[in-house]
Amino acid sequence: MKYLLIFRATDEAFASMMGADFNEMLAKMGRYNEEMIRAGVLLATEGLADASEGAVVDFGAEPPLVTDGPYGETKELFGGFVLVNVASKEEAVEWAKRQPLTGAGFKTEIRRVTSIDEFPQDNEWIKKERAWREETGQL
Repeated sequence: MKYLLIFRATDEAFASMMGADFNEMLAKMGRYNEEMIRAGVLLATEGLADASEGAVVDFGAEPPLVTDGPYGETKELFGGFVLVNVASKEEAVEWAKRQPLTGAGFKTEIRRVTSIDEFPQDNEWIKKERAWREETGQL
């Protein structure tokens, strides 16, 4: 099963991270990633650019309202993610507990990624997506 580990942090936690030694932070994340690679569970991992470079599309208005970052009240922002392929939610939790960006204001959200196999296979759009995934080597 695939799980997405979403790294979240408060503004204060992000600010404290900005004061940390960048090379040390890269080494900590590198060791964490290497451990997942050796275990054969890492599928992808990326960090996210600062929220000031992003935007939000709010569909509560017509036409949708686009707001450039940073966004209004930011209690917690996503800072990056890891995608793992593990046997269970419990195993995903164990990997999340090992991630090195810790302390007050840091959290990791764990979400199961649904499989294309969970959708109606006779649906024309699912058939098209399955064909695209096969064509691009993603299935």
